[in-house]
Amino acid sequence: MAADAVVTSSDPWQVALHQFGVAADLLALKRGIREFLSHPQRELTVYFPVELEDGSVRVFTGYRIHHNTVLGPSKGGIRYHPDVTLNEIRALAMLMTWKCAVVGLPYGGAKGGVICNPKELSQQELEHLTRRYTTELSPFIGPESDIPAPDMGTTPQVMAWIMDTYSMHRGYSIPAVVTGKPISIGGSAGRIEATGRGVMIVAREATRHLGMPFQGARIAIQGFGNVGSVAAILLRDQGCRIVAVSDSRGGIHNDKGLDPADLVRHKELTGSLAGYRGGDAISNEELLEVPCEILVPSALEGQITKQNAARIKARILVEGANGPTTPDADAILRDRKVFVVPDILANAGGVTVSYFEWVQDLQSFFWSEEEINERLERIMVRSFRDVLAVSQERKVEMRTAALLRGVSRVAEALLTRGIYP
Repeated sequence: MAADAVVTSSDPWQVALHQFGVAADLLALKRGIREFLSHPQRELTVYFPVELEDGSVRVFTGYRIHHNTVLGPSKGGIRYHPDVTLNEIRALAMLMTWKCAVVGLPYGGAKGGVICNPKELSQQELEHLTRRYTTELSPFIGPESDIPAPDMGTTPQVMAWIMDTYSMHRGYSIPAVVTGKPISIGGSAGRIEATGRGVMIVAREATRHLGMPFQGARIAIQGFGNVGSVAAILLRDQGCRIVAVSDSRGGIHNDKGLDPADLVRHKELTGSLAGYRGGDAISNEELLEVPCEILVPSALEGQITKQNAARIKARILVEGANGPTTPDADAILRDRKVFVVPDILANAGGVTVSYFEWVQDLQSFFWSEEEINERLERIMVRSFRDVLAVSQERKVEMRTAALLRGVSRVAEALLTRGIYP
């Protein structure tokens, strides 16, 4: 797709191709390299049966896609969601390639997913689904080839089932086959908080760059899962004011500030933010337009579009989710001088600490949470400053700068390795 093409499709794969095309044009990539990087390297679609607790059998559809393995084994999460599509997984796998390259990890990009609603499955059904899906993927994944991780709808427990299933097939324990596991079986300290911590770090760096006060900054967060809730708590700890949060059932707004720890307790007790009495009820759509200094979309992709981008009041947008902003919305935000920290930089804290977990598992030598957080801080700050330097040098917005940095690293590695045979 040409970089100057108008993207009106909501298809995440077309959006990812458009973003890649912008970087490829600016880098003047050779045709062969551009064509190679615009396709997934491998795609697997599986259909597998699961016996439910009522005795019935249901066939589920799952995917695992490797976009690129030039820099190392592929890395990427697995999501369980009823709206999972093949093109969504393709797009997320491509984004993982650029994300790993932006922060300098020795990984390529991958992604996986199963079309299901985990909230409608019992614990036993979820385990059976996970173990059967892992069995279908077992020729595809491995500690030296492709390392899955949690994503939307999956948890450390799901990762534990994947690790155990893969290990049972091999006859011995292989903790490094997956990251995001419980600490008791080789998980890393600081992994659960890593993505939210990375969001907090780049939000702080963005305010420093713009000369804005970080303490007291008003924050609105769409999505109150692992990323959004952790980011809210850490931002509050830094002196920011959390004025609005939301989950899939709606949200809460209070300009005087919300207590994110209390919101977490409410959600654990009730299953959602609905009914919380510390503010006014708002919708997910309304949250995006709340007056604030920093907006953190950390839910689904495609939330900020040409229909609502002009009404966003934030000065800084930090993408905790993958692909929350469409290309046509990007153009509106750029014209309105909204500083966007793109997903492949903003939410890279998760894959960074996943890398730490993988290294620890391979060495059977583990680091303290303090050491993990110090290493994460260094990588996120360095990566933000590197992308900012490209942005200023090339006179492009941060998303294009991050893509330039990521795509150029992969392209350079491809040229250096050469084409086999």
